[in-house]
Amino acid sequence: MTRWLLDRTFHTSSGDEVRWAVLGEDRAAPPVVLLHGTPFSSYVWRGVARALAARHRVFVWDMPGYGASQQRAGQDVTLGAQARVFGELLAHWELTGDRTPPAVVAHDFGGCVALRAHLLHGARCSRLALVDPVALAPWGSPTYRLLGAHAEVFGRLPPPLHRAMVREYVSSASHQGLHPDVRERLVEPWCTEQGQPAFYRQIAQNDQRFTDEVQGRYGRIDLPTLVCWGAQDSWIPLAKGRELASLIPGARLHVVEGAGHLVQEDAPAELTAALASFLGAGG
Repeated sequence: MTRWLLDRTFHTSSGDEVRWAVLGEDRAAPPVVLLHGTPFSSYVWRGVARALAARHRVFVWDMPGYGASQQRAGQDVTLGAQARVFGELLAHWELTGDRTPPAVVAHDFGGCVALRAHLLHGARCSRLALVDPVALAPWGSPTYRLLGAHAEVFGRLPPPLHRAMVREYVSSASHQGLHPDVRERLVEPWCTEQGQPAFYRQIAQNDQRFTDEVQGRYGRIDLPTLVCWGAQDSWIPLAKGRELASLIPGARLHVVEGAGHLVQEDAPAELTAALASFLGAGG
């Protein structure tokens, strides 16, 4: 299994402990921030992050309630809360000034987090890459809605049954099929005593209103934007990618054939090449 360690800690204004790391030895290199989605963690960005670090300073983090970051009862892990934490981290990283706005690369509901931070909270970025993002209504599969509506009940499943369910759910994000070690690395944070209720909590707390609040503002985005989409995404269909690209002025759509929702795992080389080209483009 590829080693992936977030070796730094940030305490949010709500008291949550967030784990993060920075890759790239050149402190003067252009900054890039990578946002993960659900039910994943920054681990899905491990290969892309290491490749981009050759020419960029790459910041990665696990959102509150995910991966190596804190999970606790009563935790606010809504998309609204994650966007506020993202803004706090940008300030902590000193990436909020006119001279240092980072490029932002965001996957799945990380896309909504990045869009909310930019459009509602004024977070500055130099360019924006959205990879199969949660951005347009309607979203949330029937399974996702069922789990969220009965979070308390599912939270009491016997641990082996819970693990089996999460394993199947995570696996369905890939079109090619996940390597068993990768699958287990993504599943494991949800299978601890704190992780099982956290899995259902994050689903229960998120609903369409968080994208409804920003969807009408996409025409105001005035920065280079790339929309990447797995052609075989069974979680959010490619039609949503085409629609999103049409709503953002000047946005370019890059379709990745043979990839599902987890493009990072299904087509890492093609996605990395597309992102490196976009991040290195002038203008």
